[in-house]
Amino acid sequence: MATLVEIVSYDASWPQHFQEIANELRQSLGANVIVIDHVGSTAVPGLAAKPVIDIDVTLPDMRAIDAASAALVGLGYEARGNRYDDDVWAFMRRSGTPQQRIYLCPPGNQTHARRLAFRNHLRLHAEAAAAYARLKHELAEKFPYDGDAYTAAKTEFIACLLGKAYAEGFPLTAS
Repeated sequence: MATLVEIVSYDASWPQHFQEIANELRQSLGANVIVIDHVGSTAVPGLAAKPVIDIDVTLPDMRAIDAASAALVGLGYEARGNRYDDDVWAFMRRSGTPQQRIYLCPPGNQTHARRLAFRNHLRLHAEAAAAYARLKHELAEKFPYDGDAYTAAKTEFIACLLGKAYAEGFPLTAS
């Protein structure tokens, strides 16, 4: 069943939701957590977004993925796998508002580094965030029930902003 690609106005409660989810993750995953980062559009103040809190959880190494995955499934998350073969394991919790997507990754993961650089660039550049919001609204209208096409159509814009982020000194590689 296709899901509607819905873009909503920024919700000032998203950072609080992130904190609550992060606290639950720290408690459930314990010492395996190195850092928990709020990523995606809900992490950018003022930015319109799909009402889904995206969170990257960095674990000490690849061996910690299995135990953390089992813990997330036990918390009611749906395992979505390593969808892009980038050592990032995705989990979705559709119950509750807002929905949640958790990504488990090892230290030094490049996808995670790019997410942080993109988020940080948008946080510092209101005009880039506004352009991204316009694009997301246009694409949600063009691909209302095709999340994969919606995401793919943002690729060029994201790559352009990542280039600008890199030029400003945001690392695109994880250390």
